[in-house]
Amino acid sequence: MMLRRTFLALATGVAAIGLGLGGASAQELPKLKQKEKYKVGFAQTESNNPWRIAQTESMKAEAAKLGHQLVYTDAAGSAAKQVADVNSMIAQGVDLIFLAPREEKPLIPAVMAAKKAGIPVVLLDRNVDQSLAKAGRDYVTFIGSDFVDEGKRAAEALTKAMNGNAKIIQLEGTTGSSPANDRRKGFEDYIKAHSGMKIVASQSGDFARDKGRQVAETLLQAHPDATAIYAHNDEMAIGAIAALEAAGKKPGKDVIVVSVDGTRDALQAIIDGKMLATVECNPKFGPKAFETLARYAKGEQIEPWVINTDRFFDKSNATQLIADAY
Repeated sequence: MMLRRTFLALATGVAAIGLGLGGASAQELPKLKQKEKYKVGFAQTESNNPWRIAQTESMKAEAAKLGHQLVYTDAAGSAAKQVADVNSMIAQGVDLIFLAPREEKPLIPAVMAAKKAGIPVVLLDRNVDQSLAKAGRDYVTFIGSDFVDEGKRAAEALTKAMNGNAKIIQLEGTTGSSPANDRRKGFEDYIKAHSGMKIVASQSGDFARDKGRQVAETLLQAHPDATAIYAHNDEMAIGAIAALEAAGKKPGKDVIVVSVDGTRDALQAIIDGKMLATVECNPKFGPKAFETLARYAKGEQIEPWVINTDRFFDKSNATQLIADAY
């Protein structure tokens, strides 16, 4: 119904404005007044891994530095709780909400509720379903990495290392989340052009180390001939390395491991020869997030996607960059 109304409003456009029906106002984002200090919501999806903890620390540190009040919530991996968290922020009358949506579809009602309440939303690190909500209309912008490109870069490194021949186990992130969807797409689209690169099994490890270990254990038993593991994040990759060692296999020799994130543990695994490479997914969102808030308050036109630049780590640079990792 919302989409149909939106379409009709767009289609009638000028006529609706002329008749005073408010056709344009339905398309307008809530404004943000310029002021010294803001009360800002940050709805985090979970805190069960180093990436999330680093992101939260970055957001809290930047808010404190600027003197803003940060209303922080942790959804503990529940999309339903995250919707409730956003509704609570709306009730508390925050000026703006930073939201890291756990999944693409379930968080749409939260985005729409904030818009209806006149509170702008900025999405961090994960997106929502673009067919249901759009940047510049329903929320201000999405700040994050190019997840498809991350998957592609991991596939490229693995294909090169394996000379185009591998039986791959894929450990996927949280089902329905944009990083899991896109990292899978980027990886699979790349290896399609290399007939020797085959995914023999693919299952979610929910971005968690222990779940990644358990899933890898099961999949390695089912596919003892697997020669590579692609994990959607470093935590699952570290779990997979533990599973390989428990199975009497040598990670980095018998089975090649690639991943995404750029954590200190992953860089150490690269230095130790247990992991081939990891594509960075920069967790330090604080400066970029609050800079975007300030730009929006000034009335600047914000691009629909503010891209975080990601580095690539392998044996050529892991030792010199590990001190900078989280």
